[in-house]
Amino acid sequence: MESPSRTDRRTLLQALTTGAGMGLGAVLAGCSGSSPQTSADSAPAAGGRRLRAAFSNAGLQSTWCKLGRDTAELWGQLLGVDVEWFDGEFDSQKQREKIDLIVDQDWDFCAFQAVQIDSLADPVRKLKKRNIPVISMDTMLVDRAAMRETGVWLQVMPDQVFMGESSTRYLMEKIGGRGRVIHIGGKDAHSGARGRNQGFLNVVAKYPEVEVMGGGVRWCDWEKQKARNAFEALLNQSNEPIAGAFFHSDDMALACVGAVQGTPHEHMVITAVDGQKEGLQAVRDGILAATTVNPVCLIHMTALVAGQFIVRNAEAADTVPLEIITPGPLVSRESGNLEAMFFLADPRHCLV
Repeated sequence: MESPSRTDRRTLLQALTTGAGMGLGAVLAGCSGSSPQTSADSAPAAGGRRLRAAFSNAGLQSTWCKLGRDTAELWGQLLGVDVEWFDGEFDSQKQREKIDLIVDQDWDFCAFQAVQIDSLADPVRKLKKRNIPVISMDTMLVDRAAMRETGVWLQVMPDQVFMGESSTRYLMEKIGGRGRVIHIGGKDAHSGARGRNQGFLNVVAKYPEVEVMGGGVRWCDWEKQKARNAFEALLNQSNEPIAGAFFHSDDMALACVGAVQGTPHEHMVITAVDGQKEGLQAVRDGILAATTVNPVCLIHMTALVAGQFIVRNAEAADTVPLEIITPGPLVSRESGNLEAMFFLADPRHCLV
């Protein structure tokens, strides 16, 4: 028979991965008072004391990353975890320098979204030597095969390819599977952007009458102005209406939608990825046709909740799943889930 604490952790992770995060407080209350045994390859037992965790994600200038920080801090307050934040500033070198400076400090666990794959591998190895659990969020910190060797205990991530496929498939349906389309990407060294690009390519390959403007994706490093400049340059290349556009983030899409007004392209169908408050409002207002939810709150909340379980229960790395895939549905005005997503993404709740 399993101990109550183990059973509760499994119940919680199942709830998180299915998006059914409500009722979480009751689940957590049953876990924090456990008295686990510590082994050589386990995190030090913390019992009921307050924990200290270092968090970093790609860049707080994006609404997605800012909501991630808000989520970690909210759930940290609820669970007795003091969260200290280190902004990646969308610059892999700056993020690396910040993490290098804190690897020798006393942390119970760390959670990072690397700006660029492999850029944080060395400091994570140093944390591993000190037996400090590291959780990777959203993007791959290192290749999957190197996670445990590097010191990554758990990867919490969405299905990036699925998200790209979901929004692109909806776009293809709305434009009747023909015409010119624009593809604005995030950062080419970002594993999440690579996945969304692959999802776009998987779907477009089925539509021979679709032409991608400019010959393929335009990487814009998640920067709104860079996306606007690239988007306008592509608009100016066609006097005929462009049928649609797919963006890797709602932020970049919303920075560009104004450019089609008064042009032959103003009836363009636009889809994106992220599905937080601003993107959902744009769907409600008919500015975006659809967005696929990249569940920033669920990702950051899962990282924090799992991290405190690992520490409080003194769980060994080989008892923790290598990865947890978070669900992210498509949201459009006809999908039937728009109002529910508004509630779950509300910064007061931080649930999806």
